[in-house]
Amino acid sequence: MSRLWRAALALFIVAAPAAAKDPAMPAAKPILIAHRGASGERPEHTLAAYQLAIEHGADFIEPDLVMTRDGRFVARHENEISETTDIAAHPEFRDRKTTKTIDGRKVSGWFTEDFTLAELKTLRARERLPLLRSGNKAYDGQFDIPTLGEIIALAKAASERTGRTIGIYPETKHPSYLASIGLPMEALLVAELKAAGWDSADAPVFIQSFEVDNLKALQRLTNVRLIQLLDAQGGPADGAQPSYAAMLTPDGLKAVAAYATGIGPHKSLVVTNDGTVTPLVADAHAAGLQVHPWTFRAENFFLPAGLRKGINPAGHGRLADEISRHIAAGVDGFFTDFPYIGAQARDQYKR
Repeated sequence: MSRLWRAALALFIVAAPAAAKDPAMPAAKPILIAHRGASGERPEHTLAAYQLAIEHGADFIEPDLVMTRDGRFVARHENEISETTDIAAHPEFRDRKTTKTIDGRKVSGWFTEDFTLAELKTLRARERLPLLRSGNKAYDGQFDIPTLGEIIALAKAASERTGRTIGIYPETKHPSYLASIGLPMEALLVAELKAAGWDSADAPVFIQSFEVDNLKALQRLTNVRLIQLLDAQGGPADGAQPSYAAMLTPDGLKAVAAYATGIGPHKSLVVTNDGTVTPLVADAHAAGLQVHPWTFRAENFFLPAGLRKGINPAGHGRLADEISRHIAAGVDGFFTDFPYIGAQARDQYKR
C-alpha cells in the first residue's frame, strides 16, 4: 500500500446524504464493463479476475495495457509494478529498480518495459489495495501477469461457452511515453486485434485512452470503436488539448466525435457527488458520442457521502444506488469493480 493510499484513508470523512434527481430513462440497456476484471473480489488484471467478471455478467472485460522490453502487451494498472506484483521479493531483479519521469511525474520502482515477457511471467500478482480489500490478499501469489493474447483467448472461449458475446475494452497506458522510448503501441495493438479477427466497428472491442493523439493514430489504422477518457481534473499527458475541461464543452465534444465513438468520463462529471445530474450525457449524445463513466466501486471510500454505510472506509455502501443514478442519467455503459452488483443494478432498474 502506497503512502498516498494511507494518507487518503486517514482523511476519509463521512458527510450527510443528499437527494438525487430522477431524469429521463436511457433508450438502451447500458453495457457492463468489468474494470480490470472483478477487481473488487480478485487481484486486478489477472485471468481469475476476468473470468469471475464474465461469470458475474460482464459484457466487456477491461485490461490496462503496458509493454514489455520485447514488445509484448501485458495487463497491469501501470508500467510500474511494485504495488501489483511480488517483484520486490525477486533478488535477481533488484538491480533493475530505478526512477523515471513518466507524464511529467517522477516514479520509482520496477517497470515492465525493462523486462522481457519471459521474465515478467516469473512474477505473481498481488492485491493493489490491501487496506480496502483485505479479502483479496488471500489470492496473492496465485496468478501470473496475463498477456493481451491470453485475455483475447479467454473472452473468445467464454463467448463460445456462454453463448454471450464477451468483448474486451483495453486501455493504452502512457502511449506517448512508451513511444518516446521506442515502444509505440498503436500498430502492434491493431495487428494483434486484426489477428483475432477484430477490425470492424461491430467487433466486440473498444479501445480507450486518456491521451488524444494516440486515439487519432489508432483511428487511422483501425475501424474498432475508440473511447476518449476524461478525468475531472488535469489534461491529456500528450498535451494535445489544454485540459479535459475544454474537451467537455459542446464544441470540445464535437471535436472528440471526429475521431472517437464515445467518451469515458469520471463518474462525477455525469452525476455529481451531491446527486445532481450534469448536462454531459445530453451534450455528448448531441455530438453523437456514447458515454461510459468510471469507476463504480462498493467501498465507502469511493462512494459519495450520501451512499456510504457506516464509517469504515473498507465497508460496502450503496453501490447499486449510485449505478442506478447514472443509468437514470442516460449513460450507455459503465465501469465497475463489482460486476455482479452492476448486473443487479442494471437488471433491476425499472424502465
